[in-house]
Amino acid sequence: MALVKRLTAILRQKCPKCLDGSVFSGLVTMRECCPQCGHKFEREPGYFFGAMYASYFLAIGVLVVLTLPIYWLVLPHWQLQNVVFVAAIPFLLLVPFIWRYSRIVWMHIDPPSSA
Repeated sequence: MALVKRLTAILRQKCPKCLDGSVFSGLVTMRECCPQCGHKFEREPGYFFGAMYASYFLAIGVLVVLTLPIYWLVLPHWQLQNVVFVAAIPFLLLVPFIWRYSRIVWMHIDPPSSA
């Protein structure tokens, strides 16, 4: 049950401590602290450096999900590397969401202590 709550909090972009407060106040505006429990999201300078790893894996997954249907259904006669360039166009529109979820995933991978 705890795993389901955690995954739901990730999908809904909620605080890693209370699983209820919103992390973002705008498309790319991140709150400094949780409005519910007061948890500080950026624990130390450079904390979100590790979110780059989450961003990389999320971006690869999204690009694959965009590329394969285009390749199989729309452009099967094209070389795969050319289809990746076509898929990069809608991918660029998703970059702000990938950035947001990379931070959310990073915070939930490294959750705060209960103390």
